[in-house]
Amino acid sequence: MYKTRQREMIINFLMNTKEKHVTANDICTYLRGSEGCSLGQATVYRHLEKMVDEGIVTKYSIENGMPACFEYTGDGHRDGICFHAHCEKCGKLFHFSCDELEQIGEHLSEHHGFRLNPLRTVFYGICEDCAKAEEE
Repeated sequence: MYKTRQREMIINFLMNTKEKHVTANDICTYLRGSEGCSLGQATVYRHLEKMVDEGIVTKYSIENGMPACFEYTGDGHRDGICFHAHCEKCGKLFHFSCDELEQIGEHLSEHHGFRLNPLRTVFYGICEDCAKAEEE
């Protein structure tokens, strides 16, 4: 198996899981199970890091000690600004656009000289499903 084939398999997986955040381990597990390919995690990480540098994959680090998440973004550009929320109960990572949060970014820049990077901004809390489960 050539590197170009390995890269193609990783990109295909990422394209099929577009709008989802996956780890290198998720990719390895999928490739071993459905593709019959035993790519090592280090190889997958190398390919992912190259794709991040190329701007076709976005990398998210949610918490120290937790594996990084990756998301296929194609040309590297999303429509508008994207923020993230991480559920502290179930661990899901959500991405969303919100005008009010964009205004916070503008305020931080104009009044505090701080440029917020929305692609790396993560809000922590409890998702709607987990909050409902807590109420029951």
